Amino acid sequence: MSVSKVIMNSPQRRFSTANLFAKPEASAFAMLVIVLLGFELWTGIFLSPMNGKILLTVIPELGIVALGVTVLMIAGEFDLSVGSVFALTPMLMQVLSVYYDINIWVSIIVALAIAVLIGYVNGAVTIGLRIPSFIATLGMLFVARSIAIVVVGGTPRPMSPDTPTAFFAYDFGMFRSSLLWYIALLAVVGYVLHRTNAGNWLFATGGQPQAAKDLGINTRRVKLSAFMLCSFLAGLAGIIQVMRTRAPLPSIGGGLELEAIAAAVIGGTALTGGVGSVIGCLIGTILIRSIDNGLVMSRVSAEWFRTALGVMIVLSVVLNVYVQRFAVHGRHKES
Repeated sequence: MSVSKVIMNSPQRRFSTANLFAKPEASAFAMLVIVLLGFELWTGIFLSPMNGKILLTVIPELGIVALGVTVLMIAGEFDLSVGSVFALTPMLMQVLSVYYDINIWVSIIVALAIAVLIGYVNGAVTIGLRIPSFIATLGMLFVARSIAIVVVGGTPRPMSPDTPTAFFAYDFGMFRSSLLWYIALLAVVGYVLHRTNAGNWLFATGGQPQAAKDLGINTRRVKLSAFMLCSFLAGLAGIIQVMRTRAPLPSIGGGLELEAIAAAVIGGTALTGGVGSVIGCLIGTILIRSIDNGLVMSRVSAEWFRTALGVMIVLSVVLNVYVQRFAVHGRHKES
């Protein structure tokens, strides 16, 4: 590690405005504050406890998917199939437990294992055949979605009475247990990303792939693991939503892949790989769900949500570029 990196990573380094704005999630946090205050002024009840409960209910499911997408984007790849995996996994659980009367926990494990297998296939096709992940996962998007519809015959049966909905989505009043799942996953993934060698390998693989190979990092294995984790988290989030709504529909998750990528990008994850954070992913997720919820409360057409999402993506990328330039300029002045 170079001397400059040692200084930057030292816990005793001097606090500065430049260091603060160098964070890729800084602009996302500023936008979040503006959006929250704007909707509160507009509606008068946006920051009320009742609306807070609604947000805390819907944030975890998108957040878990976006977390996996963030990890994969840090590794320099994309996964457009997460929305379809989000739907397929709970459909497989439903078929195994209701149609074939297999123990519900076994059904959940098998369904999640298949989600991991889908991630492995995505990674193997992308890495082994050197096909862009955008194309490989776009194909899987259609395959997984069609299978989700076919396996349940279009109209799924009601969920089994012994389905452990409370374990995944118990209602504590202000929030559900899904929020605890999300917090736990944020903590684990955040620790791995920012405190372990595996996290360093991931950032190196996405940011400087040739240098990572020269250092002996198995970049193929790192990317494959990221693909598998991404699909696993998408499948888990799908199961959580079905447990919450008790409505196993194969149509769930439509467009979720774009929202997850948007959450990652808005949170500061670089499209080119090598840059990103769990905190940024969290902020991006909250921002997207806040915009969606705020527009509904304001009785604005739902079509404007996509417009707002597109503007946020472009704005966040532009702001991150200028923020990084400001940070570099600030460091030069302080040195």
